[in-house]
Parts: sequence; structure tokens; C-alpha cells
Amino acid sequence: MKPLSSPATTPQKALDLSEATSEGRLPAVLLLAGSCMPVLGAVLLAPVLPSMTSAFADIPGAQILVPVVLTVPALMIALLAPFAGAIADKVGRKMLLLVAMFVYSIFGTAPLWLDSLPAILASRVGVGIAEAAIMTVCTTLIADYYSGKQRDKYLGMQVLVATLAATAFYALGGALGSQGWRMPFWLYLAAAIIAVPMALVLREPIHRSEDHAKSAVPWRQVAVPSAVTLFGGIVFYALVVQLPYVLSNLGVTEVGVIGAGTALASLATAAGAFAFRYISSAGTGRLLPVAFGLAAAGLTIVAIAGSVPVALAGAVVTSAGTGLLLPSLLTWALSDLSLEQRGRGTGVWTGSLYIGQFVSPVALGIAAGAVNGLPIAMGILGALSAVAAVAVAIARPRQQSITV
Repeated sequence: MKPLSSPATTPQKALDLSEATSEGRLPAVLLLAGSCMPVLGAVLLAPVLPSMTSAFADIPGAQILVPVVLTVPALMIALLAPFAGAIADKVGRKMLLLVAMFVYSIFGTAPLWLDSLPAILASRVGVGIAEAAIMTVCTTLIADYYSGKQRDKYLGMQVLVATLAATAFYALGGALGSQGWRMPFWLYLAAAIIAVPMALVLREPIHRSEDHAKSAVPWRQVAVPSAVTLFGGIVFYALVVQLPYVLSNLGVTEVGVIGAGTALASLATAAGAFAFRYISSAGTGRLLPVAFGLAAAGLTIVAIAGSVPVALAGAVVTSAGTGLLLPSLLTWALSDLSLEQRGRGTGVWTGSLYIGQFVSPVALGIAAGAVNGLPIAMGILGALSAVAAVAVAIARPRQQSITV
């Protein structure tokens, strides 16, 4: 571990990372809770979209604009996460995170009193801007505060907790939505509530020196894992969006059955993320081929499935692979980056992931139309995942411990 600035020359609440591994669980719990905010924004409103569409039925283009209310925050994360990372490296992590959490609550609850659909859409852009900072800084601070096994544990838990939160938020959004389409927006106050203990518990990491703080990020080193992450994002979100259509094509008409199938896939994702903490010592060079290989096998099974049980089995295999994939990609992307570079590196990685999320349904929709069916499109994505597995197996990405 490299020497750090003397604590005597730093602010009282700054964090000496030589003691980072003794920070304990509370900072990690708060950062994991903060990481759930983009998930809340992504799934909470899905159950009330039909009600919102009916409420704004007299607005031209409502059929298009209302779904955009759900998806525009993810686009903002994709576009702005790299800038959020640059700000975090320049002005500090903690203040940016606290401001973003309060901004998130302000814009998130705005639709409670807004009556204009364009104004609601504008508020969702504000939510996305805040989410870009929240996701980037929470991930960066996990890498800042913890190292070795603890770091791997919490990076894996970030995917695990987000997956479980998505299931819970979807159900909660439906329950609140039954009382009116505006009701789910009250939950955006959670960010402001979480920000209070964040302000008391989280500490700003110490920069080593003014010269090192200005050091450039090795973009060539970051570019490769970020490019692979963009494709990984497409794979990760493929079944999140398409599994209901796959089951419908197999004759499933009951919403409860489709929901149960989606929940099963989510649990498999959580299991893959949970497993990362125990097998991370194998290194990304070994884990990435396994993750992409599982995704390839699962998507192929889904593509050729002639029955619901077979399709669900394929979904479970795919989801287990993608649950392992994300923390492996993140660990690879942040390896060898110093404290002063890590915010920018995390921002680029996060942006790549969310570009993949945004592109995934569009790419699969276009492919399905071109090849005359969603199953064939899934098979093509499975084949591409197999190619990715072979490519990373040959390249053998080198994982070093994240520098603190």
C-alpha cells in the first residue's frame, strides 16, 4: 500500500485509507442503500404507466411520452455518469453525493404537484442527473473504503441488493399505485432521509498530493473493460425486458405466472452476485469467461425452448451469469486506478453499463424484426455472448488489487 497524506494536514473528517478496511458495515450499508436509488427510479413507476397514460390521454403523444417518463433517467445516467465521476475526483465524493441525494428527492417528488406532462418529463431528467452522481459516487466510495475480500463482498452485494430492491420496488409501486398514479412518487423522499446518516457517517477520502490528484486517467486501460461492459449491459438487460414476451409467445397469459417467472430470474441474478464474494479470488480473467459462458448457454436455451419450464431454466442460467458478470466487470475496470482517478473511471464504466441498458431493448427489437422472431434474436445474442466468453478467455484480463 502506498503512503498517504498525513492525517494532521487533512480535514478532521477526512478518511485515511490506510484504515479503510476497519470502517465497518455502516458506511457500506448506507452506500448500498444509495445504490438502490437508480433502481427505484427505474422500476417504481412501471405499474402505474397505464394509469398515467389514461390521466394524460388528452395530451398529444402521451402514448410515447409517458413510457419515456420511466426510461429517461437511465439515459441521463448513460450520458452524464462520466462527468459525475470527473466532478467527484475534482471536488470530492461526499458533498456531491449529499447534494445529489437531496436533488433526487426534490425532482423525484415533483410530479406530486405537477399537472403538466412535459413538466413531469423535465423533472425526470432532473432525477436522472441526480442518479448519475449517486450511482457513480456510491460505487467509487465502496472501492475507496474497502479493499481485498471486503471490497469484493460489497461490490457483489451492490448487484445483489439492487436486484432484490427491484423486485420489492416493483411490488411496492403496484401497491401504492392502486391508490392513484401519483402515490409512488412519495417514495423518492427516501433519498433525503438516507442522506442524513450519510452526512454523519461517510468521510471524504484523502488525496495523496496535489500533483497526483491532477494525474490523467489511463483511458486506454479503462476503455477496454468499459466497451465490454457496454455489451455486458445489453446482455444483462435482455431478459429483464424480454422474458415476459418470451413467456407470452409460449402461451402464458396470466400476469401472475409472468411475474413469478421474472422474480425467479431476478433471484438467479442475485445468486450470481452473491457468489462473486466467495469466488472473486479466482480473478476476472477466469470469472468473465464463466459469466459470459453462462449467459450464452442460457440465452441459447431460451431461444430453442418449446415450453415454459425450459425457457425459465434458460432464464435462470442466463441471470446467474449476468449476476456474476457485473461485479467482475467493475473490478476489472477499477484495477490499477488510483484514488484520484477512480471517480472518472467509475463514471465511464457506469455510463457504459447504462448505455447498454438503454440500447438492449432497441437492439433486440430491431434484430427480432430483421430475423423474423424474438427467439432467433435471443439465439444471436447468445452466440455473441459465446464469442465474448472466448475473447476474454484468450485475452485473460489481468486483475490487480484496487489501489488505495
